[in-house]
Amino acid sequence: MAHDCCSSEECETESIKQVSNTVVCPSCEQKGKKVKIQTLQAMLAVTLEAIDHSTTYRFCRSADCPVVYFGEGGDSFVEEDLREQVYQKHPESEDIFVCYCYRHSPGTIRSEILERGETDVVARVTAGTKAGTCACDIRNPQGSCCLGNVRAAVKQVEESLGTEKQAKKIQEAPAQGGCCQSK
Repeated sequence: MAHDCCSSEECETESIKQVSNTVVCPSCEQKGKKVKIQTLQAMLAVTLEAIDHSTTYRFCRSADCPVVYFGEGGDSFVEEDLREQVYQKHPESEDIFVCYCYRHSPGTIRSEILERGETDVVARVTAGTKAGTCACDIRNPQGSCCLGNVRAAVKQVEESLGTEKQAKKIQEAPAQGGCCQSK
């Protein structure tokens, strides 16, 4: 008698797992965000024949996961398949764009703050969005507006600079009390 593996509760008959009706990444099992086919078409550096137009694709934002896009049919694409590196996969990188339309990265934000004492990158991106000059739906790997990511990157850079400034102040400050105080 042949053994029917699919009668086992442990057997997964679908290539994409579902948890509480939520489609999750086949690699890290985190919830994926739906993206339009046009986002994949714009982002992929491989032949567009690799896209299954009959399936829905999702974006995996987990930094610890190699998968960037996965389809409900079981196919997936990793960062090496894309034209751009993905900010969410390298949140600590200074050089990867957080805004793909206007080409802002944590490094450019840091430089602006160090040169001018502040950044208006959020206002500039907001103005560009209102003017309709952005194309986040096709230029941003997540397939949607980057403004939340930009705000988070600005906060992260400001916090790191605040920490750096505080550390520098501590190093430069004269000793207060203790054995180093002159009498």
